[in-house]
Amino acid sequence: MSGWTTHTGQAAVLGAANIDTDQLIPARFMSASRAEGYGDYLLHDVRDRYDLKDGDTIIVAGRNFGSGSSREAAVYALADFGIRAVIAPSFGDIFASNAVNNGLLPARVDASDLGRLTGTITVDLDSATLTCGDARIPFELDPIWRLKLIKGWDDIDLTAQHEDDIASFARARRAARPWAWPADKGT
Repeated sequence: MSGWTTHTGQAAVLGAANIDTDQLIPARFMSASRAEGYGDYLLHDVRDRYDLKDGDTIIVAGRNFGSGSSREAAVYALADFGIRAVIAPSFGDIFASNAVNNGLLPARVDASDLGRLTGTITVDLDSATLTCGDARIPFELDPIWRLKLIKGWDDIDLTAQHEDDIASFARARRAARPWAWPADKGT
């Protein structure tokens, strides 16, 4: 996955609260091969309620976006459709974590700012701001999640950045407590 710092795209304003992972991708489509892409299944059963078009790359939604089951396929459906950021006052915890690990920004904003976010929006991860026309709106994002998005890292990549420290700790631990480690074969 490649990292990013800014993105400018057309926003689909869904407006609804509590759009859950079962709505984002109904369970019956999860048996399809991921290699084929899940974008066609995004909001499949409720898409007629929303003005989501091909070419939209940002979603503006109500509170509690991505709640429900922990299916990572909901994030795959968004990413495969071309969505790079979802802007909402709150997110399901597991959904938000899955989103970041797949390069998708879950930008938390104050609910009072949602009405100002229409049309073309520029997302800036460095400054944690959304620009829409003359409006410049801050969003909340955990600093580690920001780093993961900018670098294009998932949890494994983030851990690998500490490989030398982990190896050093393991050597010191083995030296300090040799009795706690399995005996080497042949000794």
